[in-house]
Amino acid sequence: MSDAPAWIVLGRTGRGSAAVLLDADTDEIGRHAVEAPALSSWISEAEARWAPRWIWHDTPQWYATLLADGVRVARCHDLRLCHAILRDSALVPETAGVGQAREWDAAAHVNAEAAAPALFDLDAVARPTGPPADADAALAEFARQRDAIAGSAEPGRLRLLTAAESAGALVAAELRAAGLPWDAAAHDRILVDTLGERRPGGAQPVKLAAAAERVRAALGDPSASLDSQPKLLRSLHRVGVLVESTNRWELAEQRHPVIEPLLEYKKLSRLLSANGWTWLSEWVSDGRFRPVYVPGGVVTGRWASSGGGALQLPRQLREAVRADPGWRLVVADVAQLEPRVLAAMSGDTALAAAARGRDLYAGIVESGAVATRQEAKIAMLGAMYGATTGESGRLVPRLRRAYPRAMGLVDDAARTGEDGGVVSTWLGRTSPAPSPEWAAAQSRATEAEASGADETRARRWARDRGRFTRNFVVQGTAAEWALAWLADLRGRLAALPPVEPHRAAPRSGPAFARLPHLAFFLHDEVIVHAPEEHADAAAQAVTDAAATAGRLLFGGFPLDFRLDVRIAESALKD
Repeated sequence: MSDAPAWIVLGRTGRGSAAVLLDADTDEIGRHAVEAPALSSWISEAEARWAPRWIWHDTPQWYATLLADGVRVARCHDLRLCHAILRDSALVPETAGVGQAREWDAAAHVNAEAAAPALFDLDAVARPTGPPADADAALAEFARQRDAIAGSAEPGRLRLLTAAESAGALVAAELRAAGLPWDAAAHDRILVDTLGERRPGGAQPVKLAAAAERVRAALGDPSASLDSQPKLLRSLHRVGVLVESTNRWELAEQRHPVIEPLLEYKKLSRLLSANGWTWLSEWVSDGRFRPVYVPGGVVTGRWASSGGGALQLPRQLREAVRADPGWRLVVADVAQLEPRVLAAMSGDTALAAAARGRDLYAGIVESGAVATRQEAKIAMLGAMYGATTGESGRLVPRLRRAYPRAMGLVDDAARTGEDGGVVSTWLGRTSPAPSPEWAAAQSRATEAEASGADETRARRWARDRGRFTRNFVVQGTAAEWALAWLADLRGRLAALPPVEPHRAAPRSGPAFARLPHLAFFLHDEVIVHAPEEHADAAAQAVTDAAATAGRLLFGGFPLDFRLDVRIAESALKD
């Protein structure tokens, strides 16, 4: 065979796998049957020889085995993830075949523990079965997806989005394989210092139990149940604390002797339940925390996790995130990612100028729009999340005057949502349509016999949907920028030279033991685990990748994505 394949489609067979080789025009140029024990070595040789883009039905079901065997691939096309994007994108004609292939409508499982706020977990559902795994089904779906993109209103954007989403799937699998370096002894010390010594028989740790006693004393009820919200609310109501929930923000507004110990108890109890000794024994093994990331697990395109709480890593536990001996952590987070993305999406040069080379909120203050940094933050978050009361309601109009293009973009998105329409991110991921119940409520409110309650419900639901679509366009585009950042950074790190075997970090697995690699990702933050001699180069790669991601999405628009990058042994910020 003289032609090198540009694409290789993989599918399962009874005895192993089938590999279908396609040229640059996606014409078939060969097929190979690969026995299961030989798959990793065959893919490794094909990757080194041809560097194709691998097409498979679901990245975790293929890539985890390869990584365990020390094999990495540079590029893939994840049919399941890309199907979900193209099926729902408003850029794709409704007549496209991809929308009719219901067997590919398999959504990733999102555990309730890891779900995003309720506003954004509309398709966080379990899938009982996955998409088809055979090669012919993959070929047919790949053809449908190519046709959908070619016939779309913005082929370039959708090609970039599907490539970024697929790269994110590779990163997610690699993060789990490499793991985040974790010092279990340090974690245990933090728990003992914070919660007190463990007690036998499942009894509460000493300091948590003492906090519980202080709450019960303030309630005047030695037997008060503190872990049942209905019972706790009744106890609070009996002493005159008339709250509707035990949310800490609502409790903090109250003035009563029970509030301070109750907030302390809730904080300690949350640490014990979310990241206590049980979590430590279940999720940390051999010096690594290996959560399960779910790319595209939230409708905006943000990631979720289906176990381990990777997206809720408490600050107080970051001291336990420690590099291996002779290695360092490169910790980087983006300052005000979503407001910067909003500036670029809207082409608002005034907001971009406020962000350039500095803290964006400080830039807003210097522009004269508001008086303090805190006011700038409240106003910007209010604009992106649709706050209309309190300080946000007072301050957002000032931003509308100072940054009309940026504010106009989110206001328009909100109006579209309130009217029952859908909105799309910069690259074409589209929000879900309103539910039939939502549409029925709006219709009912317009009828002559509609009650006041019907009209109130319709207005409230319309406002809720407007807040969802307002933020969808910004949060979703920020997720796209982050995928581009991850994809570019992944390639830069892989290009750095491996260290000598005696300098390896074997607990990171055979694919990463000698190379700087991504170890953690959280929306706008990455942690890279790097040999000490490569730490500076890895930090530069993080910065350069952020700049590349900005250019890839927004071209020459004059905006920088400001990073806080540091090299340390621990992830705990000084």
